[in-house]
Order: sequence, then C-alpha cells, then structure tokens
Amino acid sequence: MLTADIPPNQTIYIKNLNEKIKKEELKRSLYCLFSQYGRILDVVALKTPKLRGQAWVVFDELTAASNAFRQMQNFPFYDKPMRIQYAKTKSDCIAKNDGSFVPREKKKKQEEKAERKRRAEEAQQSAMPNGPGSQNNGGPKAPFHHGNVNVQEQAAPNNILFIQNLPHETTSMMLQLLFEQYPGFREVRMIEAKPGIAFVEYEDEEQSSTAMQNLQGFKIAPQYPMAITFAKK
Repeated sequence: MLTADIPPNQTIYIKNLNEKIKKEELKRSLYCLFSQYGRILDVVALKTPKLRGQAWVVFDELTAASNAFRQMQNFPFYDKPMRIQYAKTKSDCIAKNDGSFVPREKKKKQEEKAERKRRAEEAQQSAMPNGPGSQNNGGPKAPFHHGNVNVQEQAAPNNILFIQNLPHETTSMMLQLLFEQYPGFREVRMIEAKPGIAFVEYEDEEQSSTAMQNLQGFKIAPQYPMAITFAKK
C-alpha cells in the first residue's frame, strides 16, 4: 500500500481501471458505485495518455471517503481490481468549500517563492527533520440513504427484483456493480424499449430481499431514487 505517508482526506485516487471504458460511462459507473458511501462532490476521469486507467472521487465528508477506501479496495470493476489510495492533494471543489482554493498559476508562484525561502533558510541553518504523522479514521460504515419512494403494490417475495425510476442513461453494468455486492446475484435484465426499469435476479428470495433492503431508494442520479419491488410472476 502506498498510503502510509498520505493522510486520509475527502478525495480517493483510483487506478488500475479498465482503459477500454468510455470516459462518461466510467464516471457514471464510479458515481453509481461510490455514492452508497456518502454524498459525492465530483468524479474526475481523464483520457490523456498519462492519466488513462485512473480516476478521482471527491466526497463531501472524510468518513465517507474512508469507508469507500476500506471497503472497495480490490473490488472487481469492469473485470479489473481497483487499487485505491487517498489523493495526494486537496481537490479544487474541497478547497473552494473550505476557503483554501488558490488558482493554479498563483499557486505555482507561491510554491516557487516558498521553495526559494526554504533554500535560503537551509543555507543559514541545518534542516530539522519534521514528519507529520498520518491520521487514522476508524469511522463506522456510512449508512445507505434511503429516499421516500412510492412503490406499487408488492408482489409475493421471490428471487427477482423489479427496479423502477432509473435514469435513462443507466446501463446494465452500472446496475450489476451495485447489485453483485450482495450474495446470490445472478444477472441484470433491461428492456431496451422501456428505459427506466430493470429486473435483477438472485438465487433465492432471501438474497433478493437483502439487496432490496439495502438499495431501496438508492440514487444513481440525484433526482432518481430507485423504487424496488419483487417482480410479479
């Protein structure tokens, strides 16, 4: 792990991502997967040669970032295990929120000035070793945020879930990443002629019930809390 000297913060850095996935799909899928841990402020993924296969997810709270960091380490994402560490620098949106944001050009000049000052001081006195200690965060797992969802009359419990109120850009892979976290997952079925709905199959009704309880009201996008019921047979 390369995080020993990087203190926990609200931004996680993810690498070893599948480079074949289009940028917008990658960002949507990352948002969908990580928003179960807390409010996400930004997802950054670039397709430049040096930054392929990498992304940054910015959370509103440190606890959410810490939970995601611990629980999603090595999670198989598009057939590749994610490698997660805390970001080395504060994201722009966090810096703007706490008032410490400095534009890139101004920041560069400040760093150069500080570097010149540091060298001058070192020439006058021997440098004192000073290593800031890393802080630990052992917060509990962030709970799922369930919205108030109007669901239709429930069918009898069974192994197939009926999902409604999905954003039209939802893909089967995005749903698979969410639902395969629960034991017994079999498959996702979407109907191309009817966007906004899907069926998710588990091995038995107990396993489908667990997934329903945990993901009821989960928001793939801010205005779309999922409405989950048992499928009618």
